[in-house]
Parts: sequence; C-alpha cells; structure tokens
Amino acid sequence: MRLARTLGLAAGLAMVGSMALAGGASAKPLEHTDFHDESTETINDFCDVSGLTVQIDSVEDGRFLFNPHGPDGLAYGHANASSTNVYTNVANDNTVTEVGKVVDKDLRVTDNGNGTLTILVLTTGPAAVYGPDGKALARNPGQVRFELLIDNGGTPTDPSDDEFLEDLGVVKGSTGRSDDFCAAVVPVLVG
Repeated sequence: MRLARTLGLAAGLAMVGSMALAGGASAKPLEHTDFHDESTETINDFCDVSGLTVQIDSVEDGRFLFNPHGPDGLAYGHANASSTNVYTNVANDNTVTEVGKVVDKDLRVTDNGNGTLTILVLTTGPAAVYGPDGKALARNPGQVRFELLIDNGGTPTDPSDDEFLEDLGVVKGSTGRSDDFCAAVVPVLVG
C-alpha cells in the first residue's frame, strides 16, 4: 500500500539476489528460494502526526527467483510475497491491519556500460487496510513501476557483487485505486 514498503521489498530482494552465484545465460536459476521475515519497528510522529507513536509488527512470506535472461545474460529478479502489517497506537492499543499480496518483477535490466545497471521494476498486487471490526478502510489494487540504479561490481552478469546506488524514482504511478493510507488509518489509531 505504501511506496516505502514497496521500495523496502525491492531493496530486500536485491539483498537476497546479491547472494546468488555467478553464471551465464542458462535455464538454471541463479537463485530460487522461499523466504520468511518477521519484524517490529516503532515510528514516532506516525503519518506526520505529532506525538502519535505506532508499533508496526510485520510478517512476510514469499518466493524469490533470480534468473539470467537475453543474450547478455543479465539477471532478472521475480518475487511473489504475502504480507501482514499490524499498526498499533502504543498509547491506547488501537490497531489496524494491512494485508497485501505483491508481485515484484524486473521488467528491464539495462547495462549502462559504465559499471552500472538500471533496473525497471514492476510492483503489483492488492493491498487493503482493515479496522478492528474487520471492515476495509483503504485499498490499493494497482501497480507501480520504478527504476533503481545498481553498481554491478564490474561483473554485469554476476549479481553477487552488486550494490544498490540510487532509487531513480517512479516511472509510472499507481494504475489503480490508491486510497490515502494515513487519512484512513490515523482516525482509527487515534480513536
């Protein structure tokens, strides 16, 4: 639902992909793995509301595939993930729950010829936020496309030495309904 979460997933997938073994353009995947992640973080002034402190408990499960494509053998990532994020106001224990399913896929990997790669990423899938009564507060079923700049470590076909350099920004904004996350959840969290 939130672009920051999406970019976080992309960065996490890039880290998983960096563990892949080097290889040429073959049918064998460089990396093919299941993943599970649980985390908790606390955010002060949540949604820019002064004094609103929110704890976010997150669980994410999915599969990741890193495969060489095309005549240059550049590696493309593809992930399917399901996530649940529970947002709790630490002052009053009011909660909302965000549930999403994401497909995160590299659409184009370009060797820039200067030691960097530009990756066009598609992130799509439904996300919804539910109040404590189980009713939907906000939805985002669309897709977003954005670009990342990666240092290829001198080996464009070997992602194991790649390093994230820069988020080049959104290329195509959300194509579907994009409810305002903060406008939907803050009234429930504040109570």
